[in-house]
Amino acid sequence: MSLLQSDTQLNRHSYYEASVRRPQPCAPLQGDVTVDVVVVGGGFAGLCTALDLRAAGYTVALLEADRICSGASGRNGGQFIVGLASGQRPYEEQAGASVARQVWDMSLEAVALLQERVAQHGIECDVVKGYLTVADSPRKAKALREDAVTLERDYGFATEWLTGDALEQHIRSPRYCAATWEGQSGHLHPLKYGLGLARAALAAGVQVFEYSAVTGLQRGSTVRASTASGSVSAQFAVLAGNCALPEIGPEVAPEISARIMPVGTYIIGTEPLGESAARALLPGNAAVCDNNFAVDYFRFSADHRMLFGGGVSYSTATPAHLKQKMSKRMAAAFPELKDVAVDYVWGGFVDISMSRAPDFGRLDSNIYYLQGFSGHGVALTGLAGRLVAQAIDGQAKRLDMFARIQHRRFPGGRLLRMPSLVLGMAYHQLKDLL
Repeated sequence: MSLLQSDTQLNRHSYYEASVRRPQPCAPLQGDVTVDVVVVGGGFAGLCTALDLRAAGYTVALLEADRICSGASGRNGGQFIVGLASGQRPYEEQAGASVARQVWDMSLEAVALLQERVAQHGIECDVVKGYLTVADSPRKAKALREDAVTLERDYGFATEWLTGDALEQHIRSPRYCAATWEGQSGHLHPLKYGLGLARAALAAGVQVFEYSAVTGLQRGSTVRASTASGSVSAQFAVLAGNCALPEIGPEVAPEISARIMPVGTYIIGTEPLGESAARALLPGNAAVCDNNFAVDYFRFSADHRMLFGGGVSYSTATPAHLKQKMSKRMAAAFPELKDVAVDYVWGGFVDISMSRAPDFGRLDSNIYYLQGFSGHGVALTGLAGRLVAQAIDGQAKRLDMFARIQHRRFPGGRLLRMPSLVLGMAYHQLKDLL
């Protein structure tokens, strides 16, 4: 089974899909279309790119292999977070303190931009502010404290340090011994957000084609993206298909496909617990993530379901007994939820880079790509779309700051890189346990 098929099959059982009413699909591409820019991928990154390009006056066609937000954008944990999954070190080491600070500030801008788009386009997507990073051992608490001190000292970003009674005011779990809290990050319903972006893009005049996988990309002064039943010719192309793109069209961008790895991550959704039970566990209704290498992340939905994620898989196979395993992880954090009913189980693949830093840049002077969001894509995708739209419009300085980071290929080639990563992941999981 392909990654796209696996994503689609498991995602049918998501709480997000069950709690929205999708519009009728946009028609697949038929025949030949000519526009200024062709955008490949109908997730957050592609939609935000298309919106900003239309605002700048460009004609845009967007090609999506399945439905809008059928991949990671429509089934993630719904947490919008300041900062990058890699932390600041790659930028400090490779680009220097000045660029690292500007990249950090852009991550704050990404969160503000998300909220700006929600307000501008009237997207009702259950936005809640507040974010906890939790530690489940004294060693992890020490590392969390050191990270918080560094962020405040070097980047002026203050968090609230929580232990003991102060921790109990935010999260009531026997598993966690310390946390940091900050109020800029938070959570939302990702599929409602993505469908809202799609409505805005259509209203702005973006030509959206669903069920239109790109199978080939002809390069040159004019770019031609081919599908099974048509093509789009454009001055510029933006590749925002992430981990699905190399599989759908392996020859579209072979230079960058080995720099990302598809990683499975999974979520369960409980039955509605009621507001009082939800607030007894998370009094401030914050989004939560631990600081382990293989993270658990969780929050409550607007109808008071615990949405508990984690259980990463570095192979293409969905883990066996997924519901039971995820329920056990949830009960370790909240014993009160040991026997609650689980109504939804879903998940799929996200793209990570070797360093977990985002991988943005150009293949040619008129072909741009956005990938490697590494679990921080809810907010960062919106900023990425703005940066590439600015670059196409002649203002590439900010995009080039991200492009200065050197990204390594995953070892082993297409056949061996996943087994290699599975072994590496097992090592890090053992370190977390010990």
